Amino acid sequence: MKERIKELKEKQELAQLGGGEKRIESQHAKGKLTARERIALLMDEGSFEEIGMFVTHRSQEFGLDRQKFLGDGVITGYGTINGRLVYVFAQDFTVFGGSLAEMHAKKIVRIMDLAMENGAPVIGLNDSGGARIQEGVVSLGGYADIFYRNTLASGVIPQISAIMGPCAGGAVYSPALTDFVMMVENSSYMFVTGPHVVKTVTHEEVTSEELGGASAHSTKSGVTHFSCANDLACIEHIKKLLSYMPQNCEEESPQLPYKASEESRPALDDIVPENPNQPYDIKDVIEGVVDDGSFLEVHKDFAENIVVGFARLAGKSIGIVANQPAVLAGVLDIHASQKGGRFVRFCDCFNIPLLVFEDVPGFLPGTDQEWNGIISNGAKLLYAFSEATVPRITVITRKAYGGAYDVMNSKHIGADMNYAWPTAEIAVMGAKGAAEIIFKNEINQAEDPEAKLKEKEQEYLEHFANPYRAAERGYVDEVIIPSETREKLIKAFSMLKNKARTLPRKKHGNIPL
Repeated sequence: MKERIKELKEKQELAQLGGGEKRIESQHAKGKLTARERIALLMDEGSFEEIGMFVTHRSQEFGLDRQKFLGDGVITGYGTINGRLVYVFAQDFTVFGGSLAEMHAKKIVRIMDLAMENGAPVIGLNDSGGARIQEGVVSLGGYADIFYRNTLASGVIPQISAIMGPCAGGAVYSPALTDFVMMVENSSYMFVTGPHVVKTVTHEEVTSEELGGASAHSTKSGVTHFSCANDLACIEHIKKLLSYMPQNCEEESPQLPYKASEESRPALDDIVPENPNQPYDIKDVIEGVVDDGSFLEVHKDFAENIVVGFARLAGKSIGIVANQPAVLAGVLDIHASQKGGRFVRFCDCFNIPLLVFEDVPGFLPGTDQEWNGIISNGAKLLYAFSEATVPRITVITRKAYGGAYDVMNSKHIGADMNYAWPTAEIAVMGAKGAAEIIFKNEINQAEDPEAKLKEKEQEYLEHFANPYRAAERGYVDEVIIPSETREKLIKAFSMLKNKARTLPRKKHGNIPL
């Protein structure tokens, strides 16, 4: 027995060494942590239980039979983060460049199946050179097995992908199917076709970082939700993100202890400028309403004309969607609609109530927007809000114009409570444009058309540049003083905590993709 135990310990040490000491040193030289170091930092101390430590590949092709490493390039298992169960896989770049093949994929699939069956999040730490070429179609089949699990798990358990090295070719579609993607600056990249193929086909000269680095995907494509300075920052971001969400679609998000105190926030009374065309930062409104320091912005550097993220209100997790008047006047465009719609659907999947701050002058005009599908993309945000069954509250801080008023969680598409500040303007369009259309003949026939336009513009403002017409119709439940917003929201969300609304029986809807 002693000899057997000794043999087991030697195998365990060998498995933990991965591709060997030299390769680990090489990983460190690149400023990257090893797969085991990442897991150790991610999980509660001593909680990680590894599954499949002794798995090796079964290929006999191209000399692979002479190169066998325990674990086959991926570490899989389960443990806890802040005391909550999670499943994790971490690709080991020191073994075959973290390349994915049959047994590597089977280990990941096994973890994903366990996560679904036991209702706990799954976290993937991606660091792979792609498919293992020597195993051919078996590698491709392994990717498809993972994609299928990603799709089945979507909306059932939270899925988080951290790109901590290369992720190219077919490998990128697994992270794209998960709920949140984060990347590490200057050491990770994602692309379907690399710089060499791009150069061959399109003759474009581009580096890996320019083509698919953290900066490109966090600002241009929106593929990644968080850009992190290094491996450690990325791991800490995963932990923080998890704290806002439940274990699965059947549970509620964890609630922090909260003791009621003075909820008035006088600073909110002075945030919206007197000049309706002057911008202000909606994040100041968000920070003034939610629990101190609790706002975690998602997609911070992408489509900045809309702000989305998680926060806590009286200790409870909520999702926030807000127009940003400081960027493009807060208009909705293609990217903002995609960003907002995706976030709304995540919150609805996992029982996270939604709070909307609205200050929107409409949809962005122009041929670029129309030709690239602002109609179908704007409909994504509309569809997401309309379909959401979680508690939904809207606060109109200033402008609510045109179709954008409807889209931004209006009463007409199922919002539970709608509040407006006294500065709210709810109308089909801005006063000047409306006056030019409604009073066109009067203006043209006037001795001083410009003076007449200003007069009629003022008349329109008096009728619609306030929230009371909407309140009269019941489209706005209450006009509130800004400083009282936090208190109103705490009470309203508490009232809605047992909300039960079901959608019509169907296989699934057909969102305009």
